[in-house]
Amino acid sequence: MIKENTGIPKYKQIIKSIEESILNGVYKRGDKLPSINSIKFRFSLSRDTVLLAYNDLKTRGIIQSVPGKGYYVKTENVDTQQKIFLLFDEFNGFKEELFNSFIENLGDNIEVDIFFHHFNHKVFNKLIYDNIGIYNTYVIMPANLKETNLFLERLPTDKVYILDQMHQELSKYPSIFQNFEKDIFTALSNGLELLRKYKKLILLFQKDIEPKGMLHGFEKFCMKNDFEYEVIDKIGDRAPERGEVYLIPDDRNLIRIIKKIKELNLVLSKDLGIISYNDTLLKEIVEDGITTISTDFNAMGKRLAEMIINKEFAQIENPNNLIIRKSL
Repeated sequence: MIKENTGIPKYKQIIKSIEESILNGVYKRGDKLPSINSIKFRFSLSRDTVLLAYNDLKTRGIIQSVPGKGYYVKTENVDTQQKIFLLFDEFNGFKEELFNSFIENLGDNIEVDIFFHHFNHKVFNKLIYDNIGIYNTYVIMPANLKETNLFLERLPTDKVYILDQMHQELSKYPSIFQNFEKDIFTALSNGLELLRKYKKLILLFQKDIEPKGMLHGFEKFCMKNDFEYEVIDKIGDRAPERGEVYLIPDDRNLIRIIKKIKELNLVLSKDLGIISYNDTLLKEIVEDGITTISTDFNAMGKRLAEMIINKEFAQIENPNNLIIRKSL
């Protein structure tokens, strides 16, 4: 297994030997590998050398450790060169676009496991804790959860990438993110001429889910331009009125408000307006087109993949645009 004076580090020789044994059928999925100590004494190696080899195989998902029992073959696919932990807040149409773009631009022999914390602090913490040391790279979407830095400090700094929302306490990590405060302010400013025909702007803002920057940018715009405005946390039994513009971040409430508008025989764009967040193909068609404030999720996924492949440290603000359609 181990040869002297080959110019190949001994830990890499261990890795290659185990990979070849799996390919040749010596070890199959579920088989137990020799213990660290047995390899250490047999080849007169340091424990750290053997552990380095096993950790490489573990982070690539080829082997797994069982506390108190040892190391076992997890898969017979030894081609995986990198394994990525991807933690989303939730999954929806535009997150799917982001995910697909990310996967398509990663290249071969990279495996991605996706998880969701659903804006739950305990779930976020447990997912991080349960996956320490298993992956080469950790991509984290912290959403608006507080003190996520305390959990991420358990991971090697050079293996963590922050996605979508960026917080000050996470500034030491490479990231690609949306500037929600600037984006909504700029988008509304670009649509100011159309917004002037309405009397009131209403933001649907669920504080446990939506980024605070969105609220701050909205209020800043309304105060600067002397708009009457209101912030609500749910549609509920609210009846839309003429002269209102609704800014709706999530698609469920977008459908609810459209349904209410139809029930009240109001005409979208003529009687009231809608601005939705995050563009999809469906929003190009519904009601002859829904105006959106949207980042380019395809570009975000592609750029994230490039950063990981090139081991690049960068903090990138993803572009955002107002897409004007008939609903405004």
